[in-house]
Amino acid sequence: MTSVRVALVDDQPLVLMGLSTLIGSEDDLTVVGEAHDGRAGLSMIRRLHPDVVLCDIRMPVLDGLGLLAEVAADPDLSGVKVVVLTTFELDEYVFEALRAGASGFLLKDTEPERLLDAIRVVADGGSLLAPSVTRRVIEQFGRVGPRARVHPRLGDLTDREREVLSWVATGRSNAEIAEQLVVSPDTVRTHVSRAMVKLHARDRAQLVVFALESGLGDRP
Repeated sequence: MTSVRVALVDDQPLVLMGLSTLIGSEDDLTVVGEAHDGRAGLSMIRRLHPDVVLCDIRMPVLDGLGLLAEVAADPDLSGVKVVVLTTFELDEYVFEALRAGASGFLLKDTEPERLLDAIRVVADGGSLLAPSVTRRVIEQFGRVGPRARVHPRLGDLTDREREVLSWVATGRSNAEIAEQLVVSPDTVRTHVSRAMVKLHARDRAQLVVFALESGLGDRP
């Protein structure tokens, strides 16, 4: 089994120690590096190319948003998934983090098993945009985010793909969307995958951002 390579970036030593101990206890996860500020974290990421980065949003020298911007702008780091760590459910910076390219976010008091599962989900190409707490963040993102940046390739989607995309933007899972549209989860998964390819979305989180910025996602 190939181990998921994880890097940690947080300015709190106790947080780093706790995360490192937890993740290191799993056979399929490996902590490959730790950093105490964003600038050191960025250097580490460029050197090690981890699969997943857990990154605090508020840090000295370079904060999480700055780190995300640098990672997103570097083609050599296109395979690196960044998950933002935050203390607050509706941290204002979370909205910017999703827009900047984060694959999702986790609260620092997340249950250990859930955090470990989240790392695996992101490493597998998924995103942390399904839980109810995150859904509230997406809704808020939709209210405060700009509605003028319609994706230039939105017109390439079929009507069905666009419909599925509007449901994805609400934070619903493939199974939940399938129930709404009375189709199979595999059918929804296919439409989501095609939409990601056509819009050049890095992952499901970025697909949600594209949908919200294009004015989609106004589902009940």
